[in-house]
Amino acid sequence: MTHWLERTELLLSPMVMEKLNRTHVLIVGLGGVGSFAAEFIGRLGVGKMTIIDGDVVDPTNKNRQLVALDSTVDKPKVDVLKERLLDINPHLDLRIKNQFIEPDQTEKLLQEAKPDYVIDCIDSVTPKIYLLYAARKLKIKAISCMGAGGVVNPLQVTASDISKTKNCKLARQIRKRLKKKGINKGIRAIYSPEDARKSSLKMTDNTNYKKSFYGTVSFMPAQFGLIAAYEVLRHIDPSIK
Repeated sequence: MTHWLERTELLLSPMVMEKLNRTHVLIVGLGGVGSFAAEFIGRLGVGKMTIIDGDVVDPTNKNRQLVALDSTVDKPKVDVLKERLLDINPHLDLRIKNQFIEPDQTEKLLQEAKPDYVIDCIDSVTPKIYLLYAARKLKIKAISCMGAGGVVNPLQVTASDISKTKNCKLARQIRKRLKKKGINKGIRAIYSPEDARKSSLKMTDNTNYKKSFYGTVSFMPAQFGLIAAYEVLRHIDPSIK
């Protein structure tokens, strides 16, 4: 039987595949961006993953989240994604945490997990800041996804150091708050400089630190997740530009 990663190895080389197999990626937030990032990371051949989210699938997730189907409504997102990832790669060393990240627990969580990479797909500012700060303090490579809502052009989504992000309100907030903690650069950010459509903004009750959200189209979160997976691969294999 043909090995399921044969075509990936043909493109990247056996040495890179071995590095991927030894890599541990931790993904926080399994919504539109995080669910696709986890899928792409899993199909890439990463050997170990930790996925974290305390939410369940809601019918309103179906327009953009990989885990969202009629059959999965009300199920924990980590459980749905666990089943899917292990169906892709039964040998994946997969750890799940069905919980929301509390700011004061973030550093301890990363110390215990000891990942090589953190992919931040949190859409609330405070937990996001604490996760990035803890990753930087512990010298863990962090890839932070900014807002995929309110924008519609996937060709504008890009990645840069957080210090070089432009025209993204969430990135601006993150930059300012990280600066207060002494961090000006060194975090890879995925963002869109496209003007967010203000008419699609909706306020919330601030549950889990989330004050508002934008309307979202199906393919934009997937584009952010795709680039997050690419950023991990690009760091593992510097020959990729």
